[in-house]
Amino acid sequence: MILAGDVGGTKVHLALYDFIDGKPESSRDERYAAKEYSGLEEIVREFLGAQTVTAACFGVPGPVRDGRLRLTNLPWTLDSRELSVSLGVNHVFLINDLEANGYGVDELTPDQIYTLSEGDPSQIGNRALIAAGTGLGEGLLIWNGRSHIPYPSEGGHADYAPRNEDEIDLLRFLKQKYNGRISQERVVTGPGLTNIYEFLREVRGVDEPNWLAGRMAAEDPNAVITELALAAKSEICEKALDMFVSAYGAEAGNLALKLLSVGGVYVGGGIAPRIIEKIKDGRFMKAFTDKGRLSQLLVNMPVRIILDSRAALLGAAAYAEGRAAEISGISPRAASVKF
Repeated sequence: MILAGDVGGTKVHLALYDFIDGKPESSRDERYAAKEYSGLEEIVREFLGAQTVTAACFGVPGPVRDGRLRLTNLPWTLDSRELSVSLGVNHVFLINDLEANGYGVDELTPDQIYTLSEGDPSQIGNRALIAAGTGLGEGLLIWNGRSHIPYPSEGGHADYAPRNEDEIDLLRFLKQKYNGRISQERVVTGPGLTNIYEFLREVRGVDEPNWLAGRMAAEDPNAVITELALAAKSEICEKALDMFVSAYGAEAGNLALKLLSVGGVYVGGGIAPRIIEKIKDGRFMKAFTDKGRLSQLLVNMPVRIILDSRAALLGAAAYAEGRAAEISGISPRAASVKF
């Protein structure tokens, strides 16, 4: 049995996997509110109980160095060797969360992906992966002539690049709010959606009725904005989501240019499936392809939305099995294949 984990800034998603006819199959999964626990070990112990596992892999937000990292949005320091000893699991691996998503792409079935733009599907080459949630993750899937090899990136922390007057003023607003430099993650994330809403209210003067102010104060602001925008029940929420989707598409296009991802762009994370009807309305693709002299290059790139939130878990399970098999010489995936 393999333990897979997707560690985010607000939640930790854990799952147990076995392999059936070469494919990972989950037998159980649970989500935990990260800030209610002192660390990952406590969550894993609660999840596993008496269950034993042969290997574990956790996709984590941030750069992993020598099996260790300090999380950006949680006061946790993780070390694969310490986790291995304390949990009694022989093989424990920590990889970047977008790297885990990258390994998960090949495990997805066609019904778990929505093709936003066909592009030119005959092209073969690098792929890009971008995923907005609590943070903004970006990953690289490098084509080596035989397969795509996932690599992590911290591109979500690159400088935010405004493209029009509204976004220029948004940048000024955020620089004042955060007292300094603004990254893409301040805009193209769940908290970024709330930042855009506040900008529209405080700088552009878009009306926020009392009933909406009450909901924003009492509930999750991102959920409120998304709900009312998709239902067309609030002008300020609609405008905020429009700006968000356009910024998301633009940054996806930036990543595609930098990577020359002719093999396609995958949009993952928790936000995209929830707002897919808005993403379909053309605003995302217009910003994605709006790259001046290189626009046609972007038009030719397939763009796909990952619909299943378990992509990172699938990738972590695949990585754990593969690496543990290299070390031990025993492969549950290979053993599960029926001839």
